[in-house]
Amino acid sequence: MKVFRSLAAVLAALVLCAVAQAEPVTLSGVKYEDSAELRGAKLQLNGAGVRYKAVFKVYTAGLYLPKKAASTDEVLAMPGAKRMSITMLREIDSGELGKLFSRGMEDNMDKTAFSRLIPGVMRMSQIFSEHKKLNPGESFMIDWIPGTGAVVTVKGVPQGEPFKEQEFFNALLRIWLGPNPADWKLKEALLGKPA
Repeated sequence: MKVFRSLAAVLAALVLCAVAQAEPVTLSGVKYEDSAELRGAKLQLNGAGVRYKAVFKVYTAGLYLPKKAASTDEVLAMPGAKRMSITMLREIDSGELGKLFSRGMEDNMDKTAFSRLIPGVMRMSQIFSEHKKLNPGESFMIDWIPGTGAVVTVKGVPQGEPFKEQEFFNALLRIWLGPNPADWKLKEALLGKPA
């Protein structure tokens, strides 16, 4: 009888574990797995959403962190690896995307802090302008790797040297999570808040 109760307890625990595991999120046909691995660090999907411009869907975005965070301050202060993954839903001129990144960074930080990041902003714009355009289904990632820096990967290929400053990576995250985000609903979604 004792063995039966132990077996039942183990089975119940297994069922609970299976239920507790998060499911992948699919947005406009783009799947975001519930976890990702980045250079040996296990990350979990904090949230994912769609960037709208007027009524048009522009891209999907998913934020991966070492553990869940519900505020921008928590995300920026959290140590460890982080990933922002973006998949295009419509064709966009990459040079224009680079300019939008620059404007998004500038809109979410004070002018003095932004001026310190201008060399990185110029390099980021250059990375995207070299790709001419991004088509629907193509993606890019911005990874923070402790000890290495921010690595930008476009269409599966890492682009140039990492950006060493954590301040630069945080400025990039503020494009989506800052006080003047690219899209308020997307900000809420990335922070794991229900729509």
